[in-house]
This record gives sequence, structure tokens and C-alpha cells, in this order.
Amino acid sequence: MNEDRRHPRYPLLGIGALIFDRQPGDRGRILLARRGKPPLLGQWSLPGGLVEAGEELADAVRREVREETGLEIEPLGMLEIFERIMRDQSGSAEYHYVLIDYVCAVTGGVLEAGDDAREVAWFRRSELASLDITEGTLAVIEKGFRQRRKYKLAPAKI
Repeated sequence: MNEDRRHPRYPLLGIGALIFDRQPGDRGRILLARRGKPPLLGQWSLPGGLVEAGEELADAVRREVREETGLEIEPLGMLEIFERIMRDQSGSAEYHYVLIDYVCAVTGGVLEAGDDAREVAWFRRSELASLDITEGTLAVIEKGFRQRRKYKLAPAKI
């Protein structure tokens, strides 16, 4: 696979996972990963990455979450599709992604940063405003918090 994602000829397809942890008496938390590689190095985002050719979307989200967080998950449903275009100084598309985000439930594993995640951590909704989060991600997270009751979420099994 060509690992150079800069100046793609076509948009690249990526997936992301909204993983909520709701403990009894708690309003809930969401799992975020701090990016360990460009683009957006050091920013917090949803665990996820690119879909590989021949890979089904559900398998891609499971693989990416396992690689970045050590957790096993099950996608429960698609929440959002959005586009991220980052332009270079000349105005050309330096990076162009179409991202599909899924609400997911943890089914196992041990939380540990891996692959291209520098760090992974749970955050309460009230803590999100103070984080350096990738552009557009906070709106998706807020939508997830508002709609998470539509999904059968249980406390994370970690």
C-alpha cells in the first residue's frame, strides 16, 4: 500500500470509532486517541484509520481500534459521514479523507496505545473543550453523546 497520503489523486476512505463507557451513576466518557503521526500529530481524535482494499467497513473499524487501543469492539451502527480536506499553502488538497464514524461497544481487550496512537484515554464530556481535538471531531462526539441511547451500550468490558 502507498503510505504517502499527501496530495492524493482521489479522497481516501477512513473509519472512526465512538466508544462510550457508561458506568453506573456516571454520565459517561468517550475514548480518544492522541495522534502519533502526521497529519494532525499530537491532536486528539477518534480511534480509526484507513480502510484497506477488500476490507469490509466493520472489519476495518475493528482492526483499527485493536491496533490503536488494544480493545476489541463491535460496531453498533453508523453515526456520521464527513469529509476532511486539508489544503497546502497553494490551496491544493494536501490531504483529503471521507470519514465514516461508527458507535461501537467494547467486547474485550486491554486498553493500551499502539500503532500510530501516542496515547489513549477516556474523557468525560465536560473535559473535551480543553483538549486539542482534530477539526470537526468535537461535533461528531457531541452528536454521539446526544444519540447514544439509540444504541445498546453497556459499561465497557475492560
